[in-house]
Amino acid sequence: MVVFRLKTKQMLALVSNFNYICRENRNIRLFLFYNYVPAHVKDRQMTKEERHALIMDRLAKQGSIMVSDLVRAMNVSSVTIRKDLTELEKQDKLYRSHGKAILMNPYIHNRSVIEKEQLAVDEKRAIGLAAAQLITRDDSIIIASGSTVHAMARNIKPIHRLTVVSASLPVSEILAQNESIDVMQLGGMLRHSSLSVVGQYSETILRDCSVSKLYMGVDGIDFEFGFTTTDMREAELNQKMMAAAQKTIILADSSKFGKRGFAKIGNMEDIDIIITDAGISPQDARAIEEIGIDLIIAK
Repeated sequence: MVVFRLKTKQMLALVSNFNYICRENRNIRLFLFYNYVPAHVKDRQMTKEERHALIMDRLAKQGSIMVSDLVRAMNVSSVTIRKDLTELEKQDKLYRSHGKAILMNPYIHNRSVIEKEQLAVDEKRAIGLAAAQLITRDDSIIIASGSTVHAMARNIKPIHRLTVVSASLPVSEILAQNESIDVMQLGGMLRHSSLSVVGQYSETILRDCSVSKLYMGVDGIDFEFGFTTTDMREAELNQKMMAAAQKTIILADSSKFGKRGFAKIGNMEDIDIIITDAGISPQDARAIEEIGIDLIIAK
């Protein structure tokens, strides 16, 4: 079999000639394979506006795209693509990172826990309920800090007795209302933004603790970098909490995926369970399961 790669005019001329040849010899068959080229890019270079529209369309569908893929798709130089991405970044439409573009800036700034509690309220309530249901009879757990663990604390109904080591003042205040819960409040320096404690006093107490589960809120989950927070001291305390717990359970609404805080807590492989909401993308859900992390989608 002979394969021809032809432009449209060449293809029509070849078909016309083969119509006659095939009538004379029935053993000849013609198969034509050609790539469809959209009319707006055929025989000319795309305009800047067309390139920008195509870039944003790809990002909306894929979430990220490599510069090299855009170069091939639009048949322009890498310099042209980088200029396009720079212009779109200045318009806050995308974020450039290591030879690729992504739909949003992955880096997050520190916000107060009071402000965070106004975001994704229903999702956090569902995540908190699912997290509380994992507590077993006479359990002992650590609860870190964050608005999502506040939602968890409100849903805790202990089976017999429960021991909680808490870094969060609001969590301790909520749990102190239940006489079946023994609360060990960690000491140290108070972070005003999170209303939680950090520092060596907390870390010293954790060295003498052993619990079944750690429940932790995070500011970002990035499959390449790991899970993060915005404060280095909090990251260090969270690492000590992980060492004291048999399982690490991350509570994170779906907006946290693809984001990075300043301070790394750990790698994805350090996580046992992630509890999130139904807004998680199929790609992220697949990536979590491929790593071997148990995924719970709260509804």
